[in-house]
Amino acid sequence: MDSLSQRAAQSMHRAVENLARLQHTDGSWLGDYGGPAFLLPMYVALCEAAQRLPDKQRTQRMRTYILNTQRADGSIGLHAEDDRGSMFCTALNYVALRILGASSEETPLANMRRWMQQNGGPAGAASWGKFTLCLMGLYEWRGIWPVLPELWLLPTWKSFHPSKLWCHCRQVYLPMAWLYGKRAQAPVTALTRALREELWNGQWAKISWEKQRSVVCKEDNFRPQTQRLLRVNQAQAAFEAFHSKSLRNKAVDECLKHILYENRATNDINIGPVNAILNAFVHLFRKEGRADFERGFARLDDYLWDGHDGMKFQGYNSSQLWDTAFAVQAVLATPSPVSPKTTPLLEKAYGFVRDNQIIEELPEKEAHYRHRCLGGWPFSTRPHGWPISDCTGEGLTCALSLKHLFSPAIPPHLLNEAVETLLSFQNEDGGFATYELKRGALWYEALNPSQVFGEIMVDHTYVECTSSCLQGLAQAQQHLGPNPRVEKALRRGAAFIQSQQRADGSFEGSWAVCFTYGTWFAIRGLLAAGLPPSHSAIQRAVSFLLSKQRSDGSWAEHFSTARHRRWVEGEKGHVAQTSWALMGLVLGQCPNKAAMDKAAAFLVQTQEEDGSWAREMMVGIFNKSCLISYDNYRHYFPLWALGLWAGGGQSKG
Repeated sequence: MDSLSQRAAQSMHRAVENLARLQHTDGSWLGDYGGPAFLLPMYVALCEAAQRLPDKQRTQRMRTYILNTQRADGSIGLHAEDDRGSMFCTALNYVALRILGASSEETPLANMRRWMQQNGGPAGAASWGKFTLCLMGLYEWRGIWPVLPELWLLPTWKSFHPSKLWCHCRQVYLPMAWLYGKRAQAPVTALTRALREELWNGQWAKISWEKQRSVVCKEDNFRPQTQRLLRVNQAQAAFEAFHSKSLRNKAVDECLKHILYENRATNDINIGPVNAILNAFVHLFRKEGRADFERGFARLDDYLWDGHDGMKFQGYNSSQLWDTAFAVQAVLATPSPVSPKTTPLLEKAYGFVRDNQIIEELPEKEAHYRHRCLGGWPFSTRPHGWPISDCTGEGLTCALSLKHLFSPAIPPHLLNEAVETLLSFQNEDGGFATYELKRGALWYEALNPSQVFGEIMVDHTYVECTSSCLQGLAQAQQHLGPNPRVEKALRRGAAFIQSQQRADGSFEGSWAVCFTYGTWFAIRGLLAAGLPPSHSAIQRAVSFLLSKQRSDGSWAEHFSTARHRRWVEGEKGHVAQTSWALMGLVLGQCPNKAAMDKAAAFLVQTQEEDGSWAREMMVGIFNKSCLISYDNYRHYFPLWALGLWAGGGQSKG
């Protein structure tokens, strides 16, 4: 019988060949980044409002995707694998199916209507759902709490100025403020009138809209309205009743100025799908907005992905840089990282990393509340224009790891700019947030108006972001020479990570499910900062991981772990989670060789013949509640884990 080490070597060989087959011509790895169930219907609503419906093939594939996400009770959850329905997503997807040509008499739609009626109707949709229905003439603006554009006229030092918000939140509520200020609404059509009857069960004319403002279906009420938010909403409603028309015009003009800047700074891609769609709505309703609309609408194609389950609207224009950085590190972790088989793959990947670093600073960035960009890396591609701390850290790690192997190399001054950008991201607590420094106070979260998402108001510091930044900074110390500022940043980052450790030794992850992910990142970060594997924080993390290993050698966390913020055991072993746990054990020099061998055997045994691993439960997550797919995780994380195991944790099996 072949030894486990021999079988693992064969597995890694097949996995590298699989990665080479999947590599795009530009050197990156493209993959499915779908999952949120509200994105596609928002896009379809825009298509209807603009009378730019998808062609027949796309229409069919979109209908296929929506129906594939429908649950047995007729509802649609917040994400494609949700274990409960969402009024927000059920109502919007019902509208989308009707726009895409489905008859109200079709069984799936009848089941959706029944679920909505049994659960209180569309008045219980979360705020983003109500807002989208307003744009379509399927809900009255009087039925939502105001989204005041005048807030953008406040002095920036005021607590309530939107510049204090997390950039994703800021860029979503920016076009919302313009659209609310204009009471924008698509023309009422025969379909609009039919949908009013269907959604509201024939009661449209009798609804007391103001009474629906705080109505939320229990399934959508993940972050209930606080008393503080209620008081703020009531104050805004009082202002709205007596607002000045001239001030309103000035405020919507201020919003438009920032919307146009976002379009220019991102080549009309925008920071994410929701603000991309809403910005397009803004331009659609502007008299002078036709050219801006055409550019923005065309770039929305960047978000579409025709996958195994139909055509969806992704959570970003792509995850290419993120996936490429991890794929490179996975290959470099193998026993033969540079060989005739891997060199072409690595050379193309290095070219992609090099060509997607941001090499120019944004003009007038301070006036538009933007952080430093020069030298950073985005989540997707350079044209997107928003660098992220962890993507910059992982991008710099790859760039420095490969800089002596391939040419043309990234110029030294750009590598140093990347270091400067990483240093600029570090918060006072020593940790790193996502796109910029933390600007708002934590009490802002009590004003979260979304209902369905958690932690959206400010840019929090995260274990994962901190770890990735420490990786890049540690590589800089090694390859670019000692830097006292970098050394200080490493110490402060390590202290932050240690402060986040739980009593059981775990670390909570925020961008994937959940404790396996966060604990692996924490171990990586602490080691990068110079802590030895024997350090008590690392050994406690190792003990935690060991305590969650299943009898078959795997790990499995259910996605509700993130919602409950405590471990919830999954139904079956998960390849990506097992990979993270195994890497944590190997890096932490776990003394239990048998446990690591068992995990490696699980990965070897579950590999497909083509060198991939089977598609499984989505593990990406954002804002504690919504799953999102990182389909490439199943292609490179097992390879990375097996490579680390083979290099330092294996025994004969």
